[in-house]
Amino acid sequence: MADDHDHGHDEEEGRTTAPQSEFTAQQVAVGFVVALVGIALVFGVPFLLA
Repeated sequence: MADDHDHGHDEEEGRTTAPQSEFTAQQVAVGFVVALVGIALVFGVPFLLA
């Protein structure tokens, strides 16, 4: 039993979810800042409270 019917999805909708997608320098910088804030919260707050 093959799933050959159309689900109403167009292959050219413009949506991509592949991790190999290109990123801009601004997106990389924002991600880096978010990661630094997360690391600071995970390790910094418990260190200050100890």
